[in-house]
Amino acid sequence: MNKVILMGRLTRDPETRYTQTNNTLVSSFSLAVNRRFARQGEERQADFINVVAWSKLGEFCSKYFKKGQQVGVIGRIQTRTWDDDQGTKHYVTEVVAEEAYFADSKREGDASSDAFESTFGTTAPGSMGSDFEVSSSADDLPF
Repeated sequence: MNKVILMGRLTRDPETRYTQTNNTLVSSFSLAVNRRFARQGEERQADFINVVAWSKLGEFCSKYFKKGQQVGVIGRIQTRTWDDDQGTKHYVTEVVAEEAYFADSKREGDASSDAFESTFGTTAPGSMGSDFEVSSSADDLPF
C-alpha cells in the first residue's frame, strides 16, 4: 500500500505549469512538515516534502494555497528519474496529491477562503466530504 498523509506549511506559493504532451495542468509546492518529537535540548526539526497536484486539484492548489498556510495533503509517494542535457541522472521523490485541505483556522476577513467556501463548500475538489451528522443528544442514538 502506498498512502501518505501530511500536514504542514507551504514553503512557497504553488508553481503551476502545463505538460507539453497534452496540456494538463500540474501544480507543485513544498510542505514543511514538523517532526513529531525532538530530542532533549534540541529544536524541533522539519522535513521539506515536494508535492505535485494534477488537473482540477492542481488548479485548486494554485488558486487558493499561499506561502505560510497550513494544509493537509493525502496522496502517494512517487519516484522518478531523468537525464539532463549534460547526461547527469537526476532522482526525485515526491508526493502526488489525491486530496488537499485547508488546515489553518479561518482568518477574519480572508476573502480567498470565503470565495473558496462559496464555490466548493468546505473541502477541496477531489476530496471526500462527510455524510455523517453529529448528534447532540444521547436520546437520538438507536441503541
